[in-house]
Amino acid sequence: MSEDEEMDVLVYHQYYPSGVKQVLASGTSAFIGEVDESTIFKYPLIAEGEKLDMSRIETEKRLLEIVGPHERIIALKGSNDAGLFLERAVNGNVYNYLSNSAPTLSIQQRLCWCQETAEAVGHVHSRRVLHCDIQPQNLVLDDKLHLKLCDFQGKHLAEDGTVLLDGGSAEPCRFHCPRGDDAWHADIKTDLFALGCTIYFFMMGHPVFPDIADGSDEWHERVEKRFADKQFPQDVHACSTITSKCWLLEYESAEEVLRDVEAVRKKFNNAEIINNKKGVKETFSVSETAGVVQCGEGGSLTELAKVYWQKIQGVFVALLR
Repeated sequence: MSEDEEMDVLVYHQYYPSGVKQVLASGTSAFIGEVDESTIFKYPLIAEGEKLDMSRIETEKRLLEIVGPHERIIALKGSNDAGLFLERAVNGNVYNYLSNSAPTLSIQQRLCWCQETAEAVGHVHSRRVLHCDIQPQNLVLDDKLHLKLCDFQGKHLAEDGTVLLDGGSAEPCRFHCPRGDDAWHADIKTDLFALGCTIYFFMMGHPVFPDIADGSDEWHERVEKRFADKQFPQDVHACSTITSKCWLLEYESAEEVLRDVEAVRKKFNNAEIINNKKGVKETFSVSETAGVVQCGEGGSLTELAKVYWQKIQGVFVALLR
């Protein structure tokens, strides 16, 4: 923005429709209000001096009705003229949860979330709906840490691909597949690209390209350029092959991603690594985010093992092939 340009400032004031006890959160277009322990109410922001716009709320209601009930989709519990009654996810979104617990979260839990996200995306696609904003902030956790996809502002397609309903949503740059001239184009593979970025976040504990800080000079353009130039992250983790295939647009469906994640989970269950230094076998629970490896009984590995962490990661990846 040049010095001569002026920034528009919109002022939003909190308000409380009937039944809302308090505002729990707000996004770009809606407030999330508390109704009770199991229910939230989603209703639109109103900018000062502007009229109430229910279009995005109405679009979300219609998309949720099309998608229908599913254990991996946030439940629509009802609606009124002011907004939507939705299932409450008591553990918040995955982005916040993982950011606060990355060093201790087991790889088994991370892989579970990878599988559950692929299940959610697969179900949505089976209803000819594109989510168009798959990312950790739109994945929320119930009381047992099972995952549910929320915030439906994507597209509903006819059998021939015609867009029947369009919520106008798109992913933020760290989850956004390069699209050429049409930045708003969306299809199954653009959703799967975002799924790959989300799986990367689960496994690593941070979004792609952590060396590019949000808010730094031209950070948005730098992230976009890396994706456009196919300079994808090269980090070693249990789902490296899966994320690469998502980014290279090699998957045709979420079901293919799901099968690969299930295969990784199966091989990771009770995986054993031979500790050549000790000459014994030990089972490990791995947190790749923090670079911490713990023995199966919960004790810490030797400092020597930590020094060779990168080599151990390589052994894990070799075991999974």
